Amino acid sequence: MTAVRLVILGRQGSGKGTQASRLVEAYDTVHISTGDMLRAAVGAETELGLQARVVMDAGELVGDDLINGIVAERLAQDDVAEHGFLLDGYPRTPDQASALEGFLAEAGTPMDAAVNLDVPVDEVTARMVARGRADDTAEAIRRRLDLYESETAPLLAWFAERGLLEVVDGLGAEDDVFTRLTTAIDRRLSVGDAS
Repeated sequence: MTAVRLVILGRQGSGKGTQASRLVEAYDTVHISTGDMLRAAVGAETELGLQARVVMDAGELVGDDLINGIVAERLAQDDVAEHGFLLDGYPRTPDQASALEGFLAEAGTPMDAAVNLDVPVDEVTARMVARGRADDTAEAIRRRLDLYESETAPLLAWFAERGLLEVVDGLGAEDDVFTRLTTAIDRRLSVGDAS
């Protein structure tokens, strides 16, 4: 099987985590999440990981330069070279997406697709309220979704301008959503193989 290079996007409560786990298994690829990457870099005490630790210990957000560097380090590892990746939580901005595009161009391995799992705001809100987590108050959910919308709209436009965006309906049974995702991804992979 060809190594896939994918980004998965979706609102909180869209089922993105569940579907990402299934996609990683189906495509024998490496699931890379921003949080896991940061923890691994800090734990391994890489130069960038040590810099990130200082920022995180101060309670600040890790800036683009650091996170882009950590992503570049992770993408250069052998398992990713062999199996590709499914990025979750990165990129979050068009600037980060441009950096990712640059890393992949240097490696001669262009991205296959960015898949946006589309679930309406009212549905993800209902799902998050039903989870019953303490931080899932209606106000907190609204703030997180507003932030996601303002951050993600320019990112979706960035991927669309490059012909990389696949929007997949995230409503319905888990298996049905998974089938729609794999159909969209397989269509992308067959186009890539034909060129």
